[in-house]
Amino acid sequence: MNEAILDFQEIHTEFRPKILRYLTRKVGELEAEDLTQEVFVKVNQALPNFRGESKLSTWIYRIAANTALDRMRSPAYRRTVSLECDCSSWQGDVEAVDEMPVPEDSILSPEQEVFRKQRLACYEDCVNDLPESYRQVMVLSEFEEKAINEIADILGLSEDAVKMRLHRGKEKLLQILKCHCKAEDWL
Repeated sequence: MNEAILDFQEIHTEFRPKILRYLTRKVGELEAEDLTQEVFVKVNQALPNFRGESKLSTWIYRIAANTALDRMRSPAYRRTVSLECDCSSWQGDVEAVDEMPVPEDSILSPEQEVFRKQRLACYEDCVNDLPESYRQVMVLSEFEEKAINEIADILGLSEDAVKMRLHRGKEKLLQILKCHCKAEDWL
């Protein structure tokens, strides 16, 4: 039994920050901490039944996705999204928001770092405005850097469905970014 506890502790240590980040993007900061706890209670309870048919990370993300979906379906859940977004002076595309041009050997000025963080926050707000089916795939792909096949396993979808949602999600995200920001900056 101690071995199972140690395994759980290792799993918790490794995956808690990742699951918290995933859930924060999925349901917002207010709900994410509680949901993360709930996910790891479920992981701990189900760990003896883990058969290894998928990667451990896929299994844990699947539990997180289902837990978040259950919470979002509950009548008490209310997602809030920022309607303010000021990223009008950034020029880039959907793929590169998170990787704004910063050479490895350069140091950003405090103003540049604040500006970069504001643009990233704007991008995240716009991702939160996506319909749930697109947002799930975008968060797992773009923020959690999961492969198509792993996203398919986590969400219980075919790989083709994931690819289609990812493509449509990126198109929709670009529309939202154009709405929140100057359209010409996103072309």
